[in-house]
Amino acid sequence: MKLTVIGCGYLGATHAACMAELGHEVLGMDTDRDKILALGAGKAPFFERGLDDLLAKHTASGRLKFTASYAEAASFADLHFLGVGTPQRTGDNAYDLSDLFAAVRRLAPRIYRPTVVVGKSTVPVGTAPRVADILREAAPAGEQAEVAWNPEFLRESSAVEDTLHPDRLVLGFTSENTRAETVLRQCFAKIIEAGTPTITTSLATAELVKGSANAFLATKISFINAIAEVCEAAGADVHQLAEALGHDTRIGHRGLRPGLGFGGGCLPKDLRGFMARADELGADQALGFLREVDAINNRRRARMADLAREQLGGTFKGKRIAVWGAAFKPGTDDIRDSPALAVAAHLHRLGAEVTVYDPKALDNARKAHPELDYADNAFDAAERVDLLLHLTEWPEFTGISPERLATRVAQAKVIDGRGTLDPTRWRQAGWTHRALGRP
Repeated sequence: MKLTVIGCGYLGATHAACMAELGHEVLGMDTDRDKILALGAGKAPFFERGLDDLLAKHTASGRLKFTASYAEAASFADLHFLGVGTPQRTGDNAYDLSDLFAAVRRLAPRIYRPTVVVGKSTVPVGTAPRVADILREAAPAGEQAEVAWNPEFLRESSAVEDTLHPDRLVLGFTSENTRAETVLRQCFAKIIEAGTPTITTSLATAELVKGSANAFLATKISFINAIAEVCEAAGADVHQLAEALGHDTRIGHRGLRPGLGFGGGCLPKDLRGFMARADELGADQALGFLREVDAINNRRRARMADLAREQLGGTFKGKRIAVWGAAFKPGTDDIRDSPALAVAAHLHRLGAEVTVYDPKALDNARKAHPELDYADNAFDAAERVDLLLHLTEWPEFTGISPERLATRVAQAKVIDGRGTLDPTRWRQAGWTHRALGRP
């Protein structure tokens, strides 16, 4: 098939490359010309494992191309995926849909043939009918421009795998969108034939699935972090407790890892956007508990600062701190709402000298927080520091010798914010080891 992807940020660029991998002819469209030039040269403007390989492969073959022209996109194909960003609106928790609607308004007047426009962006429920209204009013094709919704469930650092081998496929239509369903089933034929559970549903349900999934995941993460607070008060070990809970098949281990909490460009934003839309619908009481989920998550960052102050004798003035990690999770260079950087910046404001190291996210961190110091490797970051904070669980950090590192620091004190450093090993190497939720 021939298809386009409108909006080539993290979601759109990944979807475009993966659709080419499935055998389709793909045209990615974005108004950011620098981004288009980079993608057209086979290079993503962000780090995502395996994506550059796909971009290089399919731009070289000619199966994947990029443009900044809506006219070219409209003439290229009759299947358009919307991957436009929907950030949190300034001043409140709702989604900002201005870029999404602007893209539809620019595409619509160029649609003359029967066409399917598929939303992939995460949106509040009720967005799809508004997209349909714009197409109905502005597209020459009129009612023959159909709308469908196909929410994404990408995890940064495994987005390529999640696109090519998803754990489910959700396709939302109206009862009249028979052509849209046929076209999407053809587009995803290889994925469906591989046995992927495929759920066809209404537009409203499809729009709600992504927000509901992220709200549930956030709740699970915040639940175990709330239990970590209880464990600290009681002298218990939350990691052992989580291991015991996870063996209950009704609960499971995934998402039940205690630590510094969640961040990134999706989970916090989607949680707040989900609550904001519920408020608009008059269902705010149903999701009131999510406010505490968000509060628990933010408390983890404050708790890390309190624990650091305790280890430094009650003051940050004149103290040197190393922070391992800047990305919000390993496997990405994304620093949006990063717990690690939030803690680092907070400690700097409290008077500490903070040096940050991250294997992939240093350039982004430097741009966002020029007030912090940065090092090119984990050992240099820890040079003569009074305290080491492990805040993003890159595999590189678990392989570092605590014995060797102890020769570089002023005080051998570490706080493990992610619970992946072996406490026995570090203590045997002479370190004072603390961790969230552990005695």
